[in-house]
Amino acid sequence: MSEEKPREVVIECRGVVNRFGPQVIHEGLDLDVYRGEVLGIVGGSGTGKSVLLRSIVGLNRPAAGSIRVFGVDVLNASEAEREAVSRRWGVLFQQGALFSALTVQQNVEAPMRELLHISPHLREALAQLKISMVGLAMTACGKHPSELSGGMQKRAGLARALALDPEIVFLDEPTAGLDPIGAAAFDDLILQLKETLGLTVFMVTHDLDSLHAICDRIAVLAEKKVLVTGTMADMLKVDHPWVHEYFHGPRARAALSAG
Repeated sequence: MSEEKPREVVIECRGVVNRFGPQVIHEGLDLDVYRGEVLGIVGGSGTGKSVLLRSIVGLNRPAAGSIRVFGVDVLNASEAEREAVSRRWGVLFQQGALFSALTVQQNVEAPMRELLHISPHLREALAQLKISMVGLAMTACGKHPSELSGGMQKRAGLARALALDPEIVFLDEPTAGLDPIGAAAFDDLILQLKETLGLTVFMVTHDLDSLHAICDRIAVLAEKKVLVTGTMADMLKVDHPWVHEYFHGPRARAALSAG
């Protein structure tokens, strides 16, 4: 019988320390993210879920430790190396972070205009393809973010995150502010895109329904580190007080019964 191939690690965090003044957020945090998985990052308020995401994508510099993405030491890489590796990921921030003065199409074209040397006609066609991929009608192309619903803004932000054909997509609370139907539709979209495009998805979330529906593994932040990683079934066996309360509380039972 052939041995199972070891999974490829695309993000590797070792000994990461994040502090803001006297407040220590992470102390010796370790985490591996595998190619092709949807990893859900959960934790109580103040555990630094978004801080970890921002540290990986270069928006926050840890006080200590190492972060490798596709084998590149992103904290010590040259500017050229950093730019090359950052083109291999896309980010959807919690509020969408769309440019309010630009249309949806212009927002999606923005990364292409900055980093790809292609004709305006091709850039326009590619942007429309990405907008279509996230389930928005072509009528959305000419609209400004303020003219879109919350769910449509999230989809437009996701289209922009996909603009450069990334291998990893970072999602920060992607279903926050959406009603249950909209959130479930967004979960389905993420899963479809992951399977179609072969994406690795790093998702900060508090949404138990999302954890059940689309996450292959879950990483729990607690006590300034990644306390435990594993499947939903693994989480149900953890006896740490916060983990137990989170995965066995009333909302968890509702998510389980709906699954």
